[in-house]
Amino acid sequence: MGDEVIADWSPFPPRTLLSRCDPATRAELIGLGVRRTVPAGTVLLREGDVESHVIVLLDALVKISGRMADGRQALLSIRVSGDLIGEIAALTDTPRSATATTCVRSVCAVIARRDLRPFLHDHPEVAVEVAALIGGKLRRATRLRVDFASYPVRVRLARVLVEIAEQYGTRAASGIVIGVPLTQPELAGLCGAAEVSLQKAIRELRRAELIDTGYRRIIVLDFPALRSLADIENGQHPL
Repeated sequence: MGDEVIADWSPFPPRTLLSRCDPATRAELIGLGVRRTVPAGTVLLREGDVESHVIVLLDALVKISGRMADGRQALLSIRVSGDLIGEIAALTDTPRSATATTCVRSVCAVIARRDLRPFLHDHPEVAVEVAALIGGKLRRATRLRVDFASYPVRVRLARVLVEIAEQYGTRAASGIVIGVPLTQPELAGLCGAAEVSLQKAIRELRRAELIDTGYRRIIVLDFPALRSLADIENGQHPL
């Protein structure tokens, strides 16, 4: 795993921190860090660890997971190139709240807190974006609790698939390919459902010809119908 000072990278997916920065500011932020190239399965951050650095994902796909009361790991979210991870612990002096693990060979920049804080002071527009991203995570957590209490599993699954397809899907002749390798336990964790309930919901969506599935692969066949099932209004973010 090599370390080196890095220059600017672009473009980045919408809604990520780096996509919201102008090129000069983005280059300055990335330049604070040291590049690390790591293989799939690398734990970048571990829940409970007391650390203060943040990580900017440059070319990466990362799963964020947390421990459940029974000791199992539940998938909480997915992060991609352009995202910032580890910022809550870095800015609040608290232990890591989740574990971040790479899904593919990934390139990232590790930035020390002592370098991040002066940067945010000098670039209040970026500090505002970081605060907005943290707020978005809190809103998502609240939205999930409401979803778990309000919707049946098939609708929760539809909402999760709409979110993932919109952010990480790739259009193909057959539909939208969700380019994130998810196991059924991981997908169940995202939906807040037991695995057996998730399997039933998947079968229902397949029978309705909304999705097709394979080994760790999902294709959305009818996105408008899936979005309708998910009870999402136009312009509304599902989670």
